[in-house]
Amino acid sequence: MNYANFPLDKRMPLPNSDAGDGEDFIDIERLLGMAARQAKVVAVCAVIGLFLGLLYLQTTPPKYQSIASVLIDEGLNKIVDDISATSTTMQTDSAILSQIEILTSTRLAAVVVDKLKLDQNDTFMNPPQSALAQGIGLIRGLIQYVRPSSPMPGGTDFSKLDPAARDALIATSRRDYAILKLQSEVRAARIGRSYVIALGYQATDPGLANAITKAYADAYLADQLDASFDATERAAVWLQGRLTELRQSSQVASLAVEKFRAEHGLAANSDGQLMSDKQLSDLNAQLIVAQADTARASARYQQYKAIVDSGSENAFKDAAISSDQPSSSVISALKTRYLTVAKRLQDVEANFGPEHPQAVALSKEKADISTQIFGELKQLTESYRNEYEVAQARETALRANVAAAQGKSSVDNQTQVKLRELDQQATALTTLYQTFLGRYEEAAQQQSFPVGKIRIISDASMPMAASSPRTIVVLGLSLVLGLLMGAGFGGLNEFNERFFRTGEDVRDRVNLKFLGYLPTIGGKLGKEEKPGETQVDAKTTQSLSAAEKRARMRVSIDSPASMFSETLRSAKIAFDVVMEGQGSRVIGIISVLPGEGKSTVAANLAGLLAANGAKTLLIDGDLRNPGLSRGLGMETEQGLMEAVVSGQTWQSVGKIDRQTKLAIIPAVLRGHFSHTSELLSSAGMRRFIENAKETFEYIVVDLPPLGPVVDAKAFAPLVDGFVLVTEWGRTPRAMVRSMLESEPYVANKIVGAVLNKVDLKKLAKYGSFGGSEKFFDKYSSYYLEKSEVRGKAPV
Repeated sequence: MNYANFPLDKRMPLPNSDAGDGEDFIDIERLLGMAARQAKVVAVCAVIGLFLGLLYLQTTPPKYQSIASVLIDEGLNKIVDDISATSTTMQTDSAILSQIEILTSTRLAAVVVDKLKLDQNDTFMNPPQSALAQGIGLIRGLIQYVRPSSPMPGGTDFSKLDPAARDALIATSRRDYAILKLQSEVRAARIGRSYVIALGYQATDPGLANAITKAYADAYLADQLDASFDATERAAVWLQGRLTELRQSSQVASLAVEKFRAEHGLAANSDGQLMSDKQLSDLNAQLIVAQADTARASARYQQYKAIVDSGSENAFKDAAISSDQPSSSVISALKTRYLTVAKRLQDVEANFGPEHPQAVALSKEKADISTQIFGELKQLTESYRNEYEVAQARETALRANVAAAQGKSSVDNQTQVKLRELDQQATALTTLYQTFLGRYEEAAQQQSFPVGKIRIISDASMPMAASSPRTIVVLGLSLVLGLLMGAGFGGLNEFNERFFRTGEDVRDRVNLKFLGYLPTIGGKLGKEEKPGETQVDAKTTQSLSAAEKRARMRVSIDSPASMFSETLRSAKIAFDVVMEGQGSRVIGIISVLPGEGKSTVAANLAGLLAANGAKTLLIDGDLRNPGLSRGLGMETEQGLMEAVVSGQTWQSVGKIDRQTKLAIIPAVLRGHFSHTSELLSSAGMRRFIENAKETFEYIVVDLPPLGPVVDAKAFAPLVDGFVLVTEWGRTPRAMVRSMLESEPYVANKIVGAVLNKVDLKKLAKYGSFGGSEKFFDKYSSYYLEKSEVRGKAPV
């Protein structure tokens, strides 16, 4: 495929950004590569951090810390809590935090300051400071000097005060400052999830730190006892006043109950039950008995009345007389006699007939006995009727009494509701009075033995070693900060990395074929620069001797087995494949910026082709700045411009290298000639190239950079393919991309790009893991071996 003639719009589209592949995940390999490239920056920053840490340790005065441990122990005053009216439990985090706030309060700080006279202690008021603190103080002083703060409204004018008042005000100010300073510097913290609070103070004097910590612990204990005593005393005073009110209220309520009971006749028995309720209960019981008696009398009366109503004939058959009645014996005797007469009558009638006189007498006696029994039954029925009427009258009377008692009880019950209310109020007031009386006695007893809930489990001891600055921590933190600073600078360097570093950058960023790396060339004749040597820039090139400049143009000839020569061979193979089938091939060597080494590449590429036996013509097409001609040391009066203008052939101005038979067309600088682009695109130039094609297989043209002038664009129609030379680590990717997008005709003819002036030692840091850039050290020995062999038999 002829890549040079392949339309640009049919190629792979150029990337839209410079951000890489755009994966959403973290590329660990890329991060490791960045770390390897910026290792020196990170290491330098880490050393700087350690140095600053050592400087801080040397300029910071040591401080000593004394610590005491305080336990909040509820078991100490358990006995007091059992009788205390103000006892509280310490079972929540908020209670512990409250104790910490008490420890760091202004009141305790004032007690300690007054006890130890810290406002008069110069070691406490003006401790030695570190260099860092002194520097910060100096900066603050300068800021205040430049921008002084406005005086407070209503401020005190010391000049108008008498000496005594001024001294008193100064002493008060010193005390206030000492209190605020101590309050801000004391430390109190809970230990884990326990009820233990660590109390500590740090100072440059170990004795001062120990004294302040002990004084703070003692002040805290005293404050707890004072708080308990004050609370108990206030409670006792309040309870005493409350007891007087409760006693009076209880008495008034009890008198109201008794007065209401007497006014409404709500007398009660020994059981506390009202008399009306007792009377109603008794009447109800009597009514129930009367109802039972009435029912029983009615039943007997109805039974005997039914017997009497059935007639004298059935009276004997139905006569059922209870044994408890007085007439039961008479009726029983008559019944026995009746049965005896009836039996005799039956026998007589059976033996002698009913007409027998004895039978008639017995019949008459039987009738008399039946009449007597019936009469007795009638008399007994009448007696039972009287008993029924009496029981019924008694029941009626009891019902009336119950109704009357119920009415009175209802009235009493309604009144008793109010009585119960009054009684409940009196009972509640009496109970409350008894409770407060007990609490008052307990509070009065507690005043005599106040006990706090804290105790010191670890006394403050004299510190033997400095607690700060801690060498390991400071150095570790300095190292970490240095590493972070180095990582930041390294990340900034990577962020600012916008140049070509690897062949992957060439392929991905500008979508060009990558032809290879050209390592940096040293200044000595025929000697390839070792990896890591200093880059030779334009200023250095101007200071080189003429021999050294010519040697730079002949590296591919003097070191044919070097990496530099191998890359040029790769370029030759690339345009041989692209331009296959063409007889003579015109190759333009271009760059985007000046100083990227395109003249050196053009000279070495042409020398390599000629050394391999191909007929090659090297043309210096940079008519404004003929760096190729200067590098080759060619001083002549005629060159490309004269040949094209006068219509001459290459033979009239060409020079032949005796070793490689390379033909060279130099360029001669002619003042400020600015129409070089018209010359390169003229018909005379076309005839000159066509004439050269008849002789040479390869025509290598060193063209001006694409950026500043249009000469290369003007010569593009005569070129079969371009080789883009890009300086490693110097040429911006965005600039190359923009240039190619703005010049699609030139871009379509670019066969590939080479990275020039590559630092092979640094290149390995930019290559991906497994990429060829990581293994150039393996190839270097192979190149050297070949160079030695080739050196024995020059081409």
